[in-house]
Amino acid sequence: MTMMTTATCQTYISPLSPDTLRDACRKIRHVALDMDGTIYMGSELFPFTKDFLALLEDNGITYSFLTNNPTKSIADYLDKLRRMGIEASPDNMYTTAVATIDYLRANMPDVKRLFVVGTPSMKAEFEQAGFTLTAASADDIPQALVVAFDTTLDYERLCHAAWLASQSIPYIATNPDRVCPTNLPTVLVDCGSLCACIRHAVGRQPDIVIGKPNPDMLSGIRFRLGLQPDEIAMCGDRIYTDVAMAWNAGALGVLVLSGETTLETAINSDPQPPVTARNILEFGKLLVESRKKL
Repeated sequence: MTMMTTATCQTYISPLSPDTLRDACRKIRHVALDMDGTIYMGSELFPFTKDFLALLEDNGITYSFLTNNPTKSIADYLDKLRRMGIEASPDNMYTTAVATIDYLRANMPDVKRLFVVGTPSMKAEFEQAGFTLTAASADDIPQALVVAFDTTLDYERLCHAAWLASQSIPYIATNPDRVCPTNLPTVLVDCGSLCACIRHAVGRQPDIVIGKPNPDMLSGIRFRLGLQPDEIAMCGDRIYTDVAMAWNAGALGVLVLSGETTLETAINSDPQPPVTARNILEFGKLLVESRKKL
């Protein structure tokens, strides 16, 4: 395990040899960034985020924002970033709501009527994409069920979703996350937990889970920028979504300890993430260091 320490705590750990780690970091041309727990927590931008983005720009490394959280539309996310002082374009942003729409268009082109468990913002995004959303009524049967992280969850709609799942129609989950990171004294129950509720009620899992760790979440970035998998680093605060997607896609997985995962969990993970850093800025410094001539 390679390790660099400061006076107070570790900056990063890696199971890779120093040479292997340096070579992997030197190849990176693009960094895909998780959002909650990685660049901000809830409504608060981390103090190191802007420095990290500036460091990437200064070194010719591009970046994009990838989130399993579909509660906001692309426009909403861009507005949130703008209010935090980060300017981004729609091309820099990819959510599981957009990925689910892309999946339906590519794999279920005849499906137009959906029952969606999701926020008004997310449901509007589906309607803008041409889908008709059905009501929580046995008289209004959809062609597919979509379950997402829903901060406006209504009990009647959850019960109807469970009933639809029992009727054997196609069942899609936007993401597997059990909880959403927050700086508030609460637990934000996420899509994976809602799906667990439905499974416990009617015994059915989603037919497909769209978001991370599904490697398709990185495909758009790869093809749009003409990159090889090992030229992309995926940074996030979860092993089971962010790092797992990097493994599945052949990218460099970087776990940051600014969100959900603890150092103890990272160390005891099998396999261990290729890189575990205190935060994205420490990983950025590692990228820059790897580019220095030996």
